[in-house]
Amino acid sequence: MRASHRRLAGLALLAALFGAAVLVVYATFTRPFPGFNDYMTPWEAARSFFYDGLDPYSAQTSLNIQQRLYGRPALPDEQPNHYAYPFYALFVAWPLIHLDYAWATAVWLVLNGALLAGALLLLLDFYGWRPRPLALAGLLLAALLAYPAARGLLLGQVSHLVYFLQALALWALARRRDRLAGLALAASTFKPQMGVFLIPFLLLWGLRACRWPFVASFSALFAALIALSFALQPDWVAGFADQLALYPTYIEVSTPAWVIAQSLLGLGRGAELALNAAGLALLLWTWRAVLAQGRAERFWWTVMMTLTMTHLIGLRTATPHFVVLTIPLVFYLRGLAQAGRGWHAAALVAALVALPWAHFLLTLGADKFEHPTLFLPLPLLALAALWLTRRRWWAAAVPAPPA
Repeated sequence: MRASHRRLAGLALLAALFGAAVLVVYATFTRPFPGFNDYMTPWEAARSFFYDGLDPYSAQTSLNIQQRLYGRPALPDEQPNHYAYPFYALFVAWPLIHLDYAWATAVWLVLNGALLAGALLLLLDFYGWRPRPLALAGLLLAALLAYPAARGLLLGQVSHLVYFLQALALWALARRRDRLAGLALAASTFKPQMGVFLIPFLLLWGLRACRWPFVASFSALFAALIALSFALQPDWVAGFADQLALYPTYIEVSTPAWVIAQSLLGLGRGAELALNAAGLALLLWTWRAVLAQGRAERFWWTVMMTLTMTHLIGLRTATPHFVVLTIPLVFYLRGLAQAGRGWHAAALVAALVALPWAHFLLTLGADKFEHPTLFLPLPLLALAALWLTRRRWWAAAVPAPPA
């Protein structure tokens, strides 16, 4: 069989498996148990815009979302689920608005599972790690069951797509596929808080390193998304800004810095800003070594620090966003496996899956919301690990620092 025929057969098999998975998920999960509230927001906003011609930031669109979620307008103690994304995030939901919501969420759930698996495979190749089949199966299972991943699946979060695109961008940069890296990074901006530090750092590095195809492809796609947004709705920026200003009035937990300063210590906004300033100073110090001093060996460590600090002091995070911390985690698992400590790696994976779930269950209150302290362990552990092992990252040959 020719290589092209094998590829076609492989694609056909994957499509068949995807379709079968959608049917199973629809029949056993999304039809009898409707939900996935976080996905409802962009889905109904896109449906309201493309079918009804409504401003996605309007009160009527918010009411449409709430009617689907609650069967009525949201009560004062319920999340209103306003559309608080850039306009072009509608394009992510657009392909599925033509389906019944149960079918749309079945497709979205299976797609997100595939994205989690695909991101893991990219990271294994990124670090040059080829685990044995049993270990690979365990890693893939953990990639789906870990608390940030599974919670994101149950909520229908769009953050898993951002995670995949960020992993793809980093993999492509390491392989010098700069145009692909730029396109993936630009596409990831539909949830901007997840790239608020990563994107500026990578673009500044791209300019310094004269990686013009990377910078140009990012700029071209990002400009196209912005231009198309203005063409479809010229005043979208004002609506987006209004929703961003409204967001803190119904979403209390913002970042681990907020949890430490205000929820746990009760020190107020000033202490939170001080923590943010300290974290930003640390982050800028890591950037300086790469961007000003040209220390290429620190590039990937700085990328990982940037990803981690995004979810410690950024604009806002959520526990499903912590799935991006898988990117540095694979580095440590690879190191343990290659040092003959496969059981240590397995124990670490098991702990990272089990302990956050135990934390969630033990702190679950009557309101059924996750406790604010769930925002602390994973990003703080990632920060501590990166700092304590920084010289190991700097000396590592894999992935090689990009020229």
